[in-house]
Amino acid sequence: MREIIEPPLLERRGVRAFFTTRKIGVDRERILASSGLGRVDIYQPVQEHTDRVIVLRHDNSRRVADAVITRRRNVLVGVSVADCVPVILFDSERHICGVVHAGWRGTAAGILRRTIGAMRDEMYSRPSDIIIAIGPSIRWCCYSVGEDVLRAVMGATGEGEYYERRDGKICLDLPSANRAQAVDMGINEDNIWMSTECTYCYPERFFSYRYARGPTGRQGGFVGMFD
Repeated sequence: MREIIEPPLLERRGVRAFFTTRKIGVDRERILASSGLGRVDIYQPVQEHTDRVIVLRHDNSRRVADAVITRRRNVLVGVSVADCVPVILFDSERHICGVVHAGWRGTAAGILRRTIGAMRDEMYSRPSDIIIAIGPSIRWCCYSVGEDVLRAVMGATGEGEYYERRDGKICLDLPSANRAQAVDMGINEDNIWMSTECTYCYPERFFSYRYARGPTGRQGGFVGMFD
């Protein structure tokens, strides 16, 4: 069983991008050993389900945010998740990478939209050049929500095929909602890879807050550009 998941769209593009599983989690030593990167810096923000995006330049101090974008080389940026959606972004033309933590609150706040917008407005990326990988998270097979959550996500996403009403439940698929937001921001559909794995369905492989019914460990999404 693979310890890390490497999105095929990002292979051999001058970037190292991967999602970890339960076995690796967000443990620094295990991440470095499994990725073969050696001793490199790892930067993770303080996640609080916000819509804040950090542009990481030279200051490594941890700040509250749920997305990080950078032009820096030889640093791995990452987020931690346990059902929420990890998203990796990479612009090979302007050498920019980033990572996003999108739970339902972040999705409703348009955190991925804001991240793409920051790459465009602050770093001059063209959305058509950005490649996106959406990692394992809870899927609609296991994620039922109330009308308030659906309305909040719809406010940022509009109508789309990211939810369905089944057996009196609202089944929400946050990966598909984020994919829809990315396409609406100008990302080419062919430039989006999305995992099919559900963190709730595979508790032996992933940490899941809902499966554990409370606090649990974390896996993550990581990306970096290296010399």
